Amino acid sequence: MAKAFKNGLKGITGFLEPAERELLRSLMDDVISMLQPEDRASQDPLAAMIGLDMDVREPTDRAVKRLLPNVMKNDDGASLEFRQLTERSLRETKIGALRAAALDLDKDEIVLTPEGARHWSMALNDVRLVLAERLDIRDEEDAEHVHLMQDWSQAEDVESYLALVYNFATWLQESLVQAMLQTLDSRQL
Repeated sequence: MAKAFKNGLKGITGFLEPAERELLRSLMDDVISMLQPEDRASQDPLAAMIGLDMDVREPTDRAVKRLLPNVMKNDDGASLEFRQLTERSLRETKIGALRAAALDLDKDEIVLTPEGARHWSMALNDVRLVLAERLDIRDEEDAEHVHLMQDWSQAEDVESYLALVYNFATWLQESLVQAMLQTLDSRQL
C-alpha cells in the first residue's frame, strides 16, 4: 500500500507498491503520448530550434486542450498566436517532467530532490487534469461525486475505476505538496 510523501532527512520520500508504480507509469506514458508533437519532415529547423510552430492548432481532444488551454477566452486570434510561440516548449516541459517522474518509479521508495519534487508535482497535476476531463469534472459538485468512490471492490465500470485512480493521484499529489511546503517551512527556521 502506498505511503504518503513526507519530508525527512533524505529529502522528500514516498513509497509505492509495484502495481501502483506501474499504474502511474502507464498514466504518465499516456499523457506523454497525448502531448507528443507530430513530426513534420518539412519543418523549418530554425523555427523548431527556437520553439516556433506556425502549423499548431487548438487541440480537438478536450483533455489535451485542458493541458494546453487557450490563453484568452474571447480572442481566438491572440490565443493562436500565443500558442504558435509557446506550445512547443510547453509540451516539451510537460513531457520532460512526466519522463523524469516516471524514471523515479523504478524503486519502491521514491526519494526526491527539490527539482524531482517539482517534476512530480507537474506530472501528477497533468495526470489529474486528463483524468478530470475524462471524468467530466467541471465544478466542486462533480469533484465531490468522484471523491465518494473510495472502495476498489466497488469499481464495476470504467468511470468508477477512473474515479478511484483520480482519487489516488489526488491523494498522492496532496501529500507531495504538503511535503514540499514542509521543506519551505524548515528552510525559514
